[in-house]
Amino acid sequence: MLVLALPPGGVPVASEVARALHAPLDVLIAGEISTPIRPETPIGAIVADDPPLYDRRSLAMMHLSEDRLGDVVVHRRNELHRLEYLYRGRRPPPSAGGRTVVLVDDGLTTGLTATAALRFLRRHGPARLVLAVPVGAARTVTAMRPECDDLVCLEQPPGLHVAGEWYEDFGQVPDLQITKTLHAFHVTA
Repeated sequence: MLVLALPPGGVPVASEVARALHAPLDVLIAGEISTPIRPETPIGAIVADDPPLYDRRSLAMMHLSEDRLGDVVVHRRNELHRLEYLYRGRRPPPSAGGRTVVLVDDGLTTGLTATAALRFLRRHGPARLVLAVPVGAARTVTAMRPECDDLVCLEQPPGLHVAGEWYEDFGQVPDLQITKTLHAFHVTA
């Protein structure tokens, strides 16, 4: 078994899941894509060097095409590579092949990042793929079920738009806290 967190917010949640399951913990670096015009609105997501996953409806509503987002994607991908090196150093990512992989995030609103991450992991041949989140928008949770073998979502409050609405403290998780958390776990590839 392997627990993978979607940083930054998924790391504190995933550390508790990994502890409870006595499983190794690592991160899967994924990120939202937004536009400079509306940085608060995700329109896509990327993982590693995979092609971006876009919300086609959002692109159409904003009169955008994938071609016009090339610079945004390059910038975001460079940032994700920087974070991966910061969190993992030269250590290779653990293998998902043949293992039960539990992907953990702090919540599901649009589901874009989680979908991109699950599709990335599925191509690496896990025996079982589980998505675990403490809170999620009911519509998104329902839409995500086909992307994984199991989905665990503890709360689905009506009208959830931002996962942070559900937390008493939803402050930014500092990079130093993430690296310390990861070093506390012995990751086996």
